[in-house]
Amino acid sequence: MARLRHFAVCVNDLDKAAKFYETVFDLKRIDREDLEIGSAIYMSDGVINLALLNFSTGAGSKASDLKDPKGFVGAHHFGFQVDDLAETQRRIEANGGKFFFDLGDQRHGNFERKFKDPDGVIFDISQNGWQGTDGYKK
Repeated sequence: MARLRHFAVCVNDLDKAAKFYETVFDLKRIDREDLEIGSAIYMSDGVINLALLNFSTGAGSKASDLKDPKGFVGAHHFGFQVDDLAETQRRIEANGGKFFFDLGDQRHGNFERKFKDPDGVIFDISQNGWQGTDGYKK
């Protein structure tokens, strides 16, 4: 069974947004990641991973699928932890979903395989889950 464990939201200022979610909702900062496509601060309530994202221009446009990744603020994608990546991918594609790209190293946690649903909505699947979630495996 798939478990919804990850939401990603684009923000203008990572540290300001992280402080807001820490202060208002008692979420904990789990990690920060700075990649070519942009930066993220990962927050958690112990069950769900909330990724606060700030995409860069250039590589961020391809990864975010946004024309102006620096100017976009709002919900971006969500993710399901699944028991079997290959079987879930087969089911996604059999039902009209399209592979988008892989992010991370499949041998470690925080690996996501990204897809688009038939309407173009981006979502992830992960077998190891996301940092800060109740099903995360390194």
